[in-house]
Amino acid sequence: MPNNQFKRGELYSFITGMASTAVARRLQKNFKQAGIEITIEQWSVLYHLWKQDGLSQQELCKQSFRDKPSITRLVDNLEKLKLVKRVPSKDDRRINLVYLTEDSKKLQYETMDMANQTLNEALDGVSSSDIEMCKAVLQKVYDNLK
Repeated sequence: MPNNQFKRGELYSFITGMASTAVARRLQKNFKQAGIEITIEQWSVLYHLWKQDGLSQQELCKQSFRDKPSITRLVDNLEKLKLVKRVPSKDDRRINLVYLTEDSKKLQYETMDMANQTLNEALDGVSSSDIEMCKAVLQKVYDNLK
C-alpha cells in the first residue's frame, strides 16, 4: 500500500522545502550581519570550488543541481565581486574553468563557521538518530527518483 496518506501541508517535499528555505534565510541574515555581501546561491558555488578548485561551469551545474544559465549568472556575479576568475581550459578552449581568488579563499573559514553554527541552531533538540534516519530517508527518495 502506498505511503502517501498525508495532508497537503505534511508532504515531505513541502516540509523539506520550508526547512531548506528557513536555513538559507537564516544563513543569509547571518552573512549580512557579519558584513559578508554574497548571496546563499553565490556561497553554494564557492562551497563547491572550496571542495575542488578549477571546476568547469558544467561541473558546477552538476554538483549544485542548477541549470547552465543560473551558473553562468552566478559565476558572472562572483567574477564582478572578484571572488572567482574564469580561465580557458588548456585541453579545450571552449571550456572555462572557474578558480577561486585569494579574496574568496579568505571567506571560506568565516562563512563555513557561520554555516555550521546555523545548522547547529536549526538542529537544536534533534537527536543524532533522528538526523541519521532523516538523511537515510531523503537519500532513498533521491535514489528512487534519479
